Amino acid sequence: MAATGVGAADLVATLIAGSKFGYALLWAVVIGCVLKVVLVEGAGRYSLATGETIFQGWRRLGIWTTLYFGPYIVIWGFIYGAAAMAGTGLALAALFSFASVKVWGILSGLIGLAIVWAGRYSLFEKFLAILVGIMFVTMVAAAIVTLPNIPELLKGLAPIIPDGALVNVLSVAGGVGGTITLAAYGYWLREKGWHTPQFMRVMRIDNTTAYVVTGIFVIATLIVGAELLYSAKIAVGTGDQGMLDLSKVLADRYGNWFGKLFLIGFWAAAMSSLVGVWNGVSLMFADFMGTIRGKADKPEAKSGGIWYRAYILWLTFPPMIWLLVADEPAWLILIYGVLGAFFMPFLAVTLLWLLNTRHTPAEWRSKWVSNIGLVICALIFAWLAFDQVRTSISGLFD
Repeated sequence: MAATGVGAADLVATLIAGSKFGYALLWAVVIGCVLKVVLVEGAGRYSLATGETIFQGWRRLGIWTTLYFGPYIVIWGFIYGAAAMAGTGLALAALFSFASVKVWGILSGLIGLAIVWAGRYSLFEKFLAILVGIMFVTMVAAAIVTLPNIPELLKGLAPIIPDGALVNVLSVAGGVGGTITLAAYGYWLREKGWHTPQFMRVMRIDNTTAYVVTGIFVIATLIVGAELLYSAKIAVGTGDQGMLDLSKVLADRYGNWFGKLFLIGFWAAAMSSLVGVWNGVSLMFADFMGTIRGKADKPEAKSGGIWYRAYILWLTFPPMIWLLVADEPAWLILIYGVLGAFFMPFLAVTLLWLLNTRHTPAEWRSKWVSNIGLVICALIFAWLAFDQVRTSISGLFD
């Protein structure tokens, strides 16, 4: 869950926050992890308490959920597929320059397809565990070698918003660990064999542990931004390019070997997101197609079924064409930005609805702590959605 959710874009947003404001936004990282625990616990609790998938729950709320989610998952998959392959390709091309970003990206997409094609959860889980280890070790090592200022670090836990930092605060809090992949958690619980309320306690331990690890990982990223970039007034690019820029800064400061070590960590972060989506969102699509066709319990709607594999192919091959042509249609980017912006508030609001009504057994309905957390999530992500839509529309006319 955590490995899939934390990609290069999240790390770069945290790096940039550290490079602009030092440790001042550390508290936002912590809040971001807590908010994701609340959201993912809600998705997992609904799945275990009802025996239903999150999409089956959304269907109970009306046809509007299907009308939103259907186009979103199709468009999202096409654009994310190209972005994920480009991200892994960028890291590998920097490590092994004998092939281009596009070649490495396409190879990464094919490797992801091969790992998840059969729908064997144990293989998928072990592969991601290795990538998490690589990600964690490289980023924490980068934080340690920068010699963090512990007193300043602790001051960053005080909730202060520096001038001009509101968008950065929301981006850091909102970007710690995933978007659509948060809703995939319930599907992974089922694949793991956790599918009844008796697994509620272990699910909560699992979820909390995941975001503690994520929190340490993202705090390490903030430390690197604060110590290495903030003090030297060094700027990095946005998106995957920012990670590449950071590897060059680390190589200049600590030696070429350390720059390459960090690139391996960058690749692990990008590849874990790619493989996680190839599996998790494909499970969501299979359930979506099975449910709307009235065949949710049939093999075609399960892992390894026809719709699961169809979405893996959709994630892999059409985006390759886009990657090779490299001609981004502005209208598609706009639709992607708008639909994507609304997913997190959509998830928070629908979980509030499902977990406080007859759709969930009374024993497992939300208590006040969970409800407050979900309301905060809805408000933060609604603001980020507004900002994303504004940026997408203005970018179309630039």
